[in-house]
Amino acid sequence: MGIENYKSLDCITVADIAALGITSENAEQLHRQLSGIIQNYGAGAPQTWHNISKHLLTPELPFSFHQMMYYGCYKYYGPDPPAWLPDPGGAKLTNIGKLLEEHGKEFLGSKYVDPISSFRDFQEFSATNPEVFWKFLLGKMNISFSIPPECILREDPTCPGGHWLPRATMNPAKNCLSLNAQRTLEDIAVIWRDEGDDEVPVNKMTFKELRSSVWLVAHAIETLKLEKGSAIAIDMPMDVNSVVIYLAIVLAGYVVVSIADSFAPAEISRRLKISEAKAIFTQDLIIRNQKKLPLYSRVVDAQSPMAIVIPTRGSSFSMKLRGNDISWQSFLERANGFEEVEFVAVEQTAEAFTNILFSSGTTAEPKAIPWTVATPFKSAADGWCHFDIRKGDVVAWPTNLGWMMGPWLLYASLLNGASIALYNGSPLGSGFAKFVQDAKVTMLGVIPSIVRAWKSTNATATYDWSAICCFASTGEASNADEDLWLMGRARYKPVIDSCGGTELGGAFIAGSLLQPQSLAAFSTPALGCSLFILSEDGFPIPQDSPGIGEIALGPLIFGASSSLLNADHYDVYFKQMPVWNGKVLRRHGDVFERTSRGYYHAHGRCDDAMNLGGIKVSSVEIERVCNSVDDSILETAAIGVPPPGGGPERLVITVVFKEPDKPILDLTNLAASFNSALQKKLNPLFKVADVVPLPSLPRTATNKVMRRVLRQQFSQSD
Repeated sequence: MGIENYKSLDCITVADIAALGITSENAEQLHRQLSGIIQNYGAGAPQTWHNISKHLLTPELPFSFHQMMYYGCYKYYGPDPPAWLPDPGGAKLTNIGKLLEEHGKEFLGSKYVDPISSFRDFQEFSATNPEVFWKFLLGKMNISFSIPPECILREDPTCPGGHWLPRATMNPAKNCLSLNAQRTLEDIAVIWRDEGDDEVPVNKMTFKELRSSVWLVAHAIETLKLEKGSAIAIDMPMDVNSVVIYLAIVLAGYVVVSIADSFAPAEISRRLKISEAKAIFTQDLIIRNQKKLPLYSRVVDAQSPMAIVIPTRGSSFSMKLRGNDISWQSFLERANGFEEVEFVAVEQTAEAFTNILFSSGTTAEPKAIPWTVATPFKSAADGWCHFDIRKGDVVAWPTNLGWMMGPWLLYASLLNGASIALYNGSPLGSGFAKFVQDAKVTMLGVIPSIVRAWKSTNATATYDWSAICCFASTGEASNADEDLWLMGRARYKPVIDSCGGTELGGAFIAGSLLQPQSLAAFSTPALGCSLFILSEDGFPIPQDSPGIGEIALGPLIFGASSSLLNADHYDVYFKQMPVWNGKVLRRHGDVFERTSRGYYHAHGRCDDAMNLGGIKVSSVEIERVCNSVDDSILETAAIGVPPPGGGPERLVITVVFKEPDKPILDLTNLAASFNSALQKKLNPLFKVADVVPLPSLPRTATNKVMRRVLRQQFSQSD
């Protein structure tokens, strides 16, 4: 239901509230409280919503009442109404707030006022003064070097991204395990629970235990007699064992090859061959929803090199291993006598590889993207700057080491002195929701489709998420109602949206706890980054002007890739890109809109844009409208399909219903509803040519909708 269908707050009656299923007594009480807030702050101001969200709304109230309050408050506000406002006192206690209170005048001179007022100026300073910004930031995060860098950045006309931390040597895994002002041996490093053990207290591993475990595995890896710098794959769920193994590989000077545990043998094989992996860590089985799913057998079918095989919880490990494969127990026995012996970290230069990750590879060979020694510090910086991660935090983000958010979670937590929270099971059900409560998670990362599943099943009901300080969201375009619902589960803590890439090690655009946050929107370029929206002529529009177009990035991004294993890096990211202020811009491939209020909205990939009657529009923009047309719709995908023989693209909407087993709505009427909504909200010339129901949308393993696959499918069917 659109905002136009809601009453403004001063027109809402007790009867309107009671009609949502709230008892008459409670409706009267809520209405009295609402009237008091309106009397103090007005009926449509950000402070009105701030007080409603903090003092009136609770997770137990129907979400329809939350919607009535939010959309009623902002009925006449216009675009990008803030769903969360920073508190001036609280802002000064954030990581960035403290930095600015200490050094704001040093950075910005007389322009500095306070952390909130001066944040935008500081973001610009961070992008244009990398030497100062990154020196301070690495110091604040207690990053240690065995040999310090000559400088932070050395620019090079032959290398658009420059050379970061030249001559320095360091080890990011060693930094994760080092004792400093942020951690002691008894601090908790990892908190976890296995699916099905929901009534059992959470498991905890201290930093002392983590260090000993990593050292032991590193000593055992040395017995494999691999050449330093060799690639070693991990194909496992993200659990405490895989975290230990990942850190041990990096600590010992080898390169992790990240492979998602969902891949079929052919995809595993491709990644092993591209990376030239010499060994692989895996499990015998994966247990999900009480089902045993094979993993080791898929690794064998992929003709992997030597495998170290870990038994799954509850597994008897009775399966026969290949001749050169090793059981986990036998592998660890190779390091007998080294249980408490510190492993001396292999220190490397900033440009040495630590991890090979892969793009989705849904239409061609996946790009093999190396993370360098510097990349983990970019991940940690995003956590420190944008999500305020610090000692005492508990950070959860359902993910896998096969995708960049797995290593990101590891480094953003441990390098900042926080605990990683891992749930070994499906994140979609109430078991995960209870784990968030029991682990006292303070920062919860999500992808929007997970939120959609929680919302549709009310999986979080009865669980206390009040420990959460902020949410993080990435991976696909967010939905305003789903963001609103998610915030309401933790009494309106902010959702910080972020967007980046595997090749960046983190975000290029995000939100901030020092800025008002709007639903399904980004409020700032990431600290240390500059971004540009390209106009039709391929050059950037003015920095403060609203507009929509392909996003381009300033080339000097700390930790970003400078090479690919199986493609020409310059051709992929810089070839034919515009030059701005003497620097060639970096290609990213997403379409973004900057609004009149300075927020940013993602509109999908460039190849997800379509031309309808001469009007360029993104799939995401159309889907946002169509998703709200009927309550029975779970999600939609919009694609432009050329008719046989060529001609203007026809708009096809594929629809997934919440209850696919129920009789499908009349598709003709649904198409008419889509047309009405699109013509009213986007453009009167838009017209839906066809509506196609599907049981689910095709997605990459990182959950991005493969509209290209749908486009090919429907083009061929014509």
